[in-house]
Amino acid sequence: MSMVPQDARVAAIRSILARLGKYAGLSAERLRHTEIDAAPLLELVSVRRHARRTGVTVEESILPVVCEVAHWLPPTDRLIVDAVLSLGLLRDRVGVGIDIERLYADNLGERREALTEQWVGLHTLLDVDPVPEAPTVKRLRTSSEHSAFTALAGLLATDSAGPSTAHSTGPALTRHGVVTVFGDAVIDHLYRVNAFPAADDAAHGSFTGHPGGKGLNRAVAAARLDIDVHLVCAVGGDEYGRRILEFIETEGVHLDLVKVVPYAPSLVTAVVITPNGESRIIGCRDSRVQLQDEDLHRPELRTALDASDVVILSFEQPPAVIEQVLSMVSQMRPKPPVIVCPTPAMAVPQTLYQHLGAVDYLVGAAEDLEALLPNAPVESNGDIARLLRGLGVGTVCTVENFSCVVASDTVQVVIDHFPQVLKASVGAAAAFTGALAYRLVNCEAPLTADDFVWATAAMIPTQNLGAVAVSMPTVSEIDRIVRLYARENTDTLNPDVTPK
Repeated sequence: MSMVPQDARVAAIRSILARLGKYAGLSAERLRHTEIDAAPLLELVSVRRHARRTGVTVEESILPVVCEVAHWLPPTDRLIVDAVLSLGLLRDRVGVGIDIERLYADNLGERREALTEQWVGLHTLLDVDPVPEAPTVKRLRTSSEHSAFTALAGLLATDSAGPSTAHSTGPALTRHGVVTVFGDAVIDHLYRVNAFPAADDAAHGSFTGHPGGKGLNRAVAAARLDIDVHLVCAVGGDEYGRRILEFIETEGVHLDLVKVVPYAPSLVTAVVITPNGESRIIGCRDSRVQLQDEDLHRPELRTALDASDVVILSFEQPPAVIEQVLSMVSQMRPKPPVIVCPTPAMAVPQTLYQHLGAVDYLVGAAEDLEALLPNAPVESNGDIARLLRGLGVGTVCTVENFSCVVASDTVQVVIDHFPQVLKASVGAAAAFTGALAYRLVNCEAPLTADDFVWATAAMIPTQNLGAVAVSMPTVSEIDRIVRLYARENTDTLNPDVTPK
C-alpha cells in the first residue's frame, strides 16, 4: 500500500468517514441530516465537480465519489471501507458462501461481524492470494479500520488538491482551448533491440514500461501545448491502471472521463524498437477495458464535447463507439473540428463511410489511409487522398518519415524539409496531431501551409528511443525547430498539386 500524507486534511476526512460509518453507513440522506461537520468532504474538488456535471447536490455527490476512489485501495482496505460505510461495491457480485445482505446490514456491528466471518470468501472473490489473516472484530474496530480509512482519506485529500497543485512546483499554467480525445490509455512495454529477430532467433535488448497508447499520447501532446484536454478511455482497476491515471494527472489531462473497470487488467502494448526508430507493436487487449455505448451518454461527456474546440479520435475503441462519436459530433451546432487518426486498421472500414463527412482532418501514414479503401484500386498516395476527400473528408494529412503531404481544397503542399536522424518514431504522429489541434484552437482563420509546417516540426523532437508520451514537445520547442530549419524563401514548400 502506498503511503499517504498524514496532514490535517487527511485526519479530518478520516474522522468524518469513520463517524459516518456508524449505524446504516454513508448516504446522501445521512449527510443531509447529520450533525457531523462534513465540510472537508463537501469541499473536495472531485465532489464539487461531480455535482456540477451531474446536476445533483454536493451531498448526493459524496457517495459516488467515495465509491470511485475506494476502488483504488488495496483489496483488504477496500473491503473494510466498503463494509463499514456500506458502500455496496460488491452488491452485484456473487460468491460461494457470501451473504451480501449481512455485509451491508443497517447495523455497523453486524457488518463488522459479517466481514470478519466471511473474510476468506470475500478476499477470494477479489482474487487475493494469499489471503491475509482475518482480524477479530475488536482489532478490526481499533486498528484495521483506522488504517483503511487513513488510506481512503489520503486518496481523497490528494484528489482535492488537483493536478495543478499536487504535481506542479511552478506557477499554474494558463490553458487555452479545450480538446477532447477518444482513444486508449495503456502501459507500453518498450523493448529496445539491436535488430528485429529473424525466425527462431532471439534478440537481445533492454526493457522499460511507461504509460502510452494512441489516445493517451495525443492527449499528452495537446496538454504539453497548454491546451485543456479531456481523455475519454477505459483503464483496468489494477496497479497499471493507477499508474496510468497518475501519469495522466501529472500531465494536466482531466481524469473525469476515464472509465475505471474494476477487477479487469489494464491494457498492455509491447513496442519493439530498433536503433533507427523502427518499431513493431503487439497489443494485448481485454474486451472489458473499452468504452461502451452507455459511456457515450454520460452527461459529463456531453458537457466536455459542448465545450470542445477540437475533437480527436483514434480507431482503438470498438467500431460502434467510433461511429457513434462521429455521429454525435456531426450533429453539434456549432460543430468542432474533428481530427481522426485511422489506426489501428478497422476490419470493415466501409461502415464509416457514412460518417466521413464529419472528419475535418484525417491524419495517418499512407498505409493507414489506404486501409480505409480496401476495395479501391489506388496507384499513388495522391489517389488515396482524392478518394477519401471524395467520401467527405475535409483535409488528408499523410504523415510519415517526419514529413507531411497535405491535401485539401485550400492547401496542397509537401512538407519534407525537416532533416531526420532516425528512420521513424512511434510518437511522431501523436505530436503532429497535438500540434495540429493547437493551431486549430489558436487560429481564427482557416489553416494555411504555415500551420501544417508547424505541426510537422512537432514530430522532430520525438526522435528518441524512450517513453513515447514523455517525448511530446512544448510550444517553445516547436517554435525553435521551425526557426532552426526555416527556408530563406517562401518557395521552400513543394506544392504537390496546384489548388483549383
